[in-house]
Amino acid sequence: MQTTLYLDISSEQWPIVYRHEYNVRFMGLEKLHPFDAGKWGHVFKFLKTACLINEDTIAVPNEATEEDLLVVHTKKYLKSLKCSFNVATIAEVFPLCIVPNYLVQRSYLRPMRFQTGGSVLSGKLALERGWAINIGGGFHHCSGGKGGGFCVYADITLLIHFVFNHYPQTVQNVMIVDLDAHQGNGYQRDFKDNPNVYIMDVYNKGIYPFDKRAKEYINRKVELEHFTEDAEYLGKVAKNFDEALSEFSPQLIVYNAGTDILKGDSLGCLSVSPQGVIERDELVFRKVRTRNIPIVMLTSGGYLKKTAKIIATSIINLHEAGLINEPPRRY
Repeated sequence: MQTTLYLDISSEQWPIVYRHEYNVRFMGLEKLHPFDAGKWGHVFKFLKTACLINEDTIAVPNEATEEDLLVVHTKKYLKSLKCSFNVATIAEVFPLCIVPNYLVQRSYLRPMRFQTGGSVLSGKLALERGWAINIGGGFHHCSGGKGGGFCVYADITLLIHFVFNHYPQTVQNVMIVDLDAHQGNGYQRDFKDNPNVYIMDVYNKGIYPFDKRAKEYINRKVELEHFTEDAEYLGKVAKNFDEALSEFSPQLIVYNAGTDILKGDSLGCLSVSPQGVIERDELVFRKVRTRNIPIVMLTSGGYLKKTAKIIATSIINLHEAGLINEPPRRY
C-alpha cells in the first residue's frame, strides 16, 4: 500500500522522531490526567538544550491517516472514536464525555495520530540506520479492535505490520521487548499465535490491565512484585533478554521503554531509580547493537514530572556510550 508515513530523511538528520504536535493541549483538561501531556515536548527541549538535536536535525513524522490505521484497526473501532464518550473511557479523562467530538479529534486524537505516524516511521529508519527513537508512542494497551489504558491507536502493531509489508525480504521476525511497568496486552492480542513475533514482557503483575488471556501470548513473561528495586529488576531484564535472544533471531527489535518503573510512580508501583532507568536502556541497546540488530525505542508510559528529563538523560547517555551515532556533520 502507498503511505506518506515512510518518509526519507537526509544524511544530516538523526533517526530521532518528533514534532511539536505530539503534545496534548485541551483547555486545561489534560491537567486532570496523571500523564504529563507535554512530556514529549519536554524531552525534546532537554535534548535540544544539551545540543544533541534541534528542529533541523530531527525526523518529523506525518499524521497517520485513516487508510494507514486500517492496516490494523477495524472500521468499527475507528468509527467508535467519533463518540466522545468512547474516547473519554480510553483516555480516562471523563470530562471529555461532554466535549464536542471535533474538539476531541483536534486536541487529543490528532496528537496521538502524529505519534503513531512517528512509530511507523521509526521502524523504517531503524532498518536504514540501525536504530531509531520515537520521542512518543508505545501505546501497548491498544489492539486493532479495542483501546484502553490511555492508548487509543495500536502503534506497535502498526509499526510491525508496516515493516512486514514493506520489507518482506529483509524482515521475517520481530521481537517486542516491553519494559513498561504494565503488561502490553494490546499488541499481545494482535499477535497471538504469530510465530514471527516474539514477545518479552517484564511488568508489575499487581496492576492494570490484569489481562489473563493476553498473557497466554507472551513468549517470555517476567512478572514483578510491587516496589521491585534496581538490582533485582536489572538482573531479571538482563537474564531474560539474553535467553530471549538465544531462543529467537529477530531482524528488528521494538523496545517499549516505559519509565513508569520509577520509584514514586503511582501507576507503575515499582521502585527503580533514575540511574536504574538509564542503565536499563543502555543494557538493552548494548545487547542489541553488539548483535547488529536494528532497534526502535518508544517512550511509552511514565507519569512523574521528572520523567522527561530522565528520558533525555538516558538518550544522551546512549550517545556518550557510542550506542547511537550522530549523523555526519556538514562543513
